[in-house]
Amino acid sequence: MQFDLQSFLENARVPYKAHFLADLSQADFGGFSLAAPAECDFSATPTADGAALLLCVKAKVDAECARCLEPIHNEYNFEREYLVRQRDVKDPDFELPCHEKGCLDLNELVFQELIFEVPPVLLCSADCQGLCPICGKKKAAGCSCQPADNAAPVDARLSILKQLLS
Repeated sequence: MQFDLQSFLENARVPYKAHFLADLSQADFGGFSLAAPAECDFSATPTADGAALLLCVKAKVDAECARCLEPIHNEYNFEREYLVRQRDVKDPDFELPCHEKGCLDLNELVFQELIFEVPPVLLCSADCQGLCPICGKKKAAGCSCQPADNAAPVDARLSILKQLLS
């Protein structure tokens, strides 16, 4: 969805409101994906020296636990506020995703804000113990493996290093 920010800053006298779905199913978020399009509300209100923008996002995120690989389904609800002045739109370092003609790409803005909102490492619970390095089962499910003298298992490929250190 596009919002003509330049035109709004030049001519707006009344607030603008929009409700839209941001379909980011093809977006590469790295460690998670969206279960459904993000539900978004966007508003722009004229101010004395520009505009106040408000973006509200509700998104359902699917991922895997970084420790035990269990599926995770989280919901994120957040809002972001921006104050924009006329001169900001022409600034090459402007932080919002605007095209040359001053159109704000709201889908790209939602994508960027989701990247910042969702943690880079997702866990099924804060106390997740992960998988056993010996048998591969979830430690919380009752893995009874005990490594010899509480040391980590030695990778056979590293034996050459032990010989070099001797």
